[in-house]
Amino acid sequence: MMRQTGKQTLTMALGLMALFALASPAHADGGRLQYVTNPLTGVALDGMDPVSYFTETEPLPGLPDYEYDWHGVPWYFANAANRDVFIKAPEVYAPQFGGHASYSVSRGFLSDGNPQIYEVVAQRLYLFYSLSNRDAFNLSPAATIADARKHWAELTSTLSATAASQ
Repeated sequence: MMRQTGKQTLTMALGLMALFALASPAHADGGRLQYVTNPLTGVALDGMDPVSYFTETEPLPGLPDYEYDWHGVPWYFANAANRDVFIKAPEVYAPQFGGHASYSVSRGFLSDGNPQIYEVVAQRLYLFYSLSNRDAFNLSPAATIADARKHWAELTSTLSATAASQ
């Protein structure tokens, strides 16, 4: 009798854990796993303001006061105006390939992009793992972007599978 009660309790506990995992923002649409976030804070771009990459000479740190949640991920902004611009067209300002290193994606694998190592090409933000990756990207940006787009669909399904298994 005691064993059966223990099994039932364990089964219910595992069921509740699975339910909470599916309901959490990290898995609601796979967004958190699709976008690179700071592992300690869960914030996109290590808290940098995505709009500032396009409007300033250097990206600005965002503030929690100007937070916007997009795809289950918090994004910080330096001011309310930048947040409002992002809200109207987040696909324009969010880093390409979910913030994964663009050159790595073009070669068929994922690595986290560094928000301090970036390029804006054709009004899109690309992040890189290292300065040498950015230099390689700049040798042929159009070809690298085309290769990355080819690999991205497959890599995103890998990310979705990872989200489903967690």
